[in-house]
Amino acid sequence: MVAVRKRPVEEDRVERIVNGIQRRLESSGERDVSSKEIGEMVMEALRGLDPVAYVRFASVYKNFHEAKDFESFVGTLDSAVEG
Repeated sequence: MVAVRKRPVEEDRVERIVNGIQRRLESSGERDVSSKEIGEMVMEALRGLDPVAYVRFASVYKNFHEAKDFESFVGTLDSAVEG
């Protein structure tokens, strides 16, 4: 919710994303799921939802410390859009 704060994203869309991730995890049959796997699922969902929310979440999830961390990450976004 922090990642989408003050973004034009409806709360019900976020709830649907969360429910979808939960269903995927439950249907996988795995008893233990790593936080890395959950984080990647959230990143994937946010990337399609809102680019700013995606970068916000990534900055915490990937533990950005400096401006160059943001620059590198945003650079990967630019190349993905162009490619």
